[in-house]
Amino acid sequence: MPMPVKLSLISSEEVASCLSFTLTVSNQAAYDQACSDRKFEGLLDTLKAKCTRPMDLTSGLEHIVRRDEPLSRHTWFRMGGLADYFVEPTTVDELSVLVTRCGQNQVPIKLLGAGSNVLISDDGFRGVVIRLAAPAFCSIETDGCLVTAGGGASLAHVISTAVREGLGGLESLVGIPGTIGGALHGNSGRQHADIGPATHGAKVLTRAGEVHWRSRDELVFAYRQSSLDELAILEAQFQLEQADSGELTKQMQKLWIMAKSSQPTGDWGVGRMFKNSHGVRAADLIEQVGMKGTQLGGASISDKNSNYVIVDSTASSSDVLNLMEQIQERIDLKLGIQLDREIDVW
Repeated sequence: MPMPVKLSLISSEEVASCLSFTLTVSNQAAYDQACSDRKFEGLLDTLKAKCTRPMDLTSGLEHIVRRDEPLSRHTWFRMGGLADYFVEPTTVDELSVLVTRCGQNQVPIKLLGAGSNVLISDDGFRGVVIRLAAPAFCSIETDGCLVTAGGGASLAHVISTAVREGLGGLESLVGIPGTIGGALHGNSGRQHADIGPATHGAKVLTRAGEVHWRSRDELVFAYRQSSLDELAILEAQFQLEQADSGELTKQMQKLWIMAKSSQPTGDWGVGRMFKNSHGVRAADLIEQVGMKGTQLGGASISDKNSNYVIVDSTASSSDVLNLMEQIQERIDLKLGIQLDREIDVW
């Protein structure tokens, strides 16, 4: 019986080669000759690998897998093409099995959190996209001054839980979107406060599908980056300090108001583009080169904060990426400064 073929994994060039190969082969002798022809070199091996992947990857995991999932449903930009496989594991074991299979089959993997700082190509993602949204990855517990949270838990929910329990140390991060896993990976924060100093340890999943614990002594945090570069952060612990819940609430509300007053509003169609450069705000650099308010296609630079891009319903991922590249080129040319992207581009 012919092997079922997932066409989205096969390029148009390979389809054309298949047709040419089929027309060339009429008997065994012709088959042998065609296989030795340089223009068909490697074609059969490539197609065999691609056509057998679906059965290898999803066997026994069909209940957590969706094929050809529109990634625009899962990001703040509401943009991005299809993922070959979109997987929401319900247990660590399911996640580990999937990651191991992907490694064995050399299938690319991406982990998607809240989608607040991700720009996905209009062509989508050829591989497996994993989201840790099940209860097993989103729990939040407190024990004295220790808060334990799943990597898929909302950063906002963890902060509000800590404040309600009278635990201080995370309230300055209020208003920052995303999950705990994403926050730790990029050491989320603002100005003189980030999540790193409060982190006691983290449980991670490697790209080989192995689970390890990273203690505080193993962790290194710097501006918008950390040593937690494994595939997934499954769980994290935060060592906080006892404080008055009422005072923490007041402080959090004040910080929330200040944060929102300096950036565009909305939970979709808005994204922070660049990291600050050596203590200089990226927004100031963008304004210095005269690009505040610049528009390209459906993407434009915010008038309220020049380090934010705003997209409308006509925008494409290419609009955002091209606008960001123009900004980087202009600042490099005029100021000799190379800005690093804060948005994760797939």
